[in-house]
Amino acid sequence: MQTLKLVAVSAGLSSPSSTRLLTDRLLQAARYRLAEQEYAVDVQVVELRDLAVDIANNFVTGFPSGRLQDAIDAVTDADGVIAVTPVFTASYSGLFKSFFDLIDPAALTGTPVLIGATGGTARHSLVLDHALRPLFAYLRALVVPTAVYAASEDWGTGGDEYTEGLPTRITRAGDEFADTVAARPARRAEDDEVVPFEKQLADLRLD
Repeated sequence: MQTLKLVAVSAGLSSPSSTRLLTDRLLQAARYRLAEQEYAVDVQVVELRDLAVDIANNFVTGFPSGRLQDAIDAVTDADGVIAVTPVFTASYSGLFKSFFDLIDPAALTGTPVLIGATGGTARHSLVLDHALRPLFAYLRALVVPTAVYAASEDWGTGGDEYTEGLPTRITRAGDEFADTVAARPARRAEDDEVVPFEKQLADLRLD
């Protein structure tokens, strides 16, 4: 049975937080879908609140602490990433952005990413398309179509005939994410030979 590695990044500041709750629900939905497809799943949650000082020190010194480097490696080595942030001033939190500023721009190329956000009012839901999608587009990640925003009033409601409830949106997003992760080609083995384009071109000229 193939094992897939999912890493979730939660930028909630309180403990417990609605951001972590949404993160866990999205992970659960993805794991359930992958289990239906007979995949084993290795899950890791990165709590950015525990790394806040390490992230700040990294910007000052230019060197990550051991546990910050472990978190960065976990994200860049994952088969799929779930990223959830609280909304501050109509955008992602500074802590969330600071962490992803430390990710090499090419490290998430082609990696499936499911984005989510939490806030006090539904008026901030556009943060998903105006802030989070552009961020991960810059990082060349593959963001799944359905993103999930959870306002305070969304918790504990199933929606109505005009609006899908939070559980439905979580399930759909988790399914899309899981299907994308399962369909992604396996990562290149570390010992695979990578031939630079310039060498390939020179070989062609010699022929």
